[in-house]
Amino acid sequence: MPPDIAPVEMSKAYRLINHGPTVLVSARHAGIDNVMAAAWACALDYAPPKLTVVLDRSSYTRKLVEQSGQFVIQVPTVAQAELTRAVGRSSLADDTDKLAHCGVELFDLADHDLPFVKGCSAWLACKLIAEPHNQQAYDLFIGEVVAAWADTRVFRDGHWHFEDADPSLRSIHHVAGGNFYAIGDLLPAKL
Repeated sequence: MPPDIAPVEMSKAYRLINHGPTVLVSARHAGIDNVMAAAWACALDYAPPKLTVVLDRSSYTRKLVEQSGQFVIQVPTVAQAELTRAVGRSSLADDTDKLAHCGVELFDLADHDLPFVKGCSAWLACKLIAEPHNQQAYDLFIGEVVAAWADTRVFRDGHWHFEDADPSLRSIHHVAGGNFYAIGDLLPAKL
């Protein structure tokens, strides 16, 4: 496991995407790995933790998710904005060396036959909850989070700490036209 990465309690896993970041979706099937960008992902439930993500029917990653029944949702950082644009604009169907051309580096974690993207701030390994009607009609996929990890430099004690971390570790948020915003500053709750 890369340094600075620690497991996240399942009861806190939803917090990894609750702030609405653009995510990277990765999947593996029959020795083929792929990664795509997705702007529409959100937490769905706490126990067990579940999430939703929209995967267009034309995406190669969707095919791998449907075939393998599992996937990873990752939170890319400001430092990965260009990588995120690149994997969002290209398809493995058109470029068999897509991941190398986009600068994607993968790593494996024990007990999970999934491709994890290096450099992200959070990773959620998911088991597909098959809902054929939602998948076909709305491109909406539901995943049960079976394990989660985060970079402790920016997520620890069950909370994001963007304000204390290097700005390159902030999450990115797609706002159309290939443009992103980085998450902003903390506005503390009044007690």
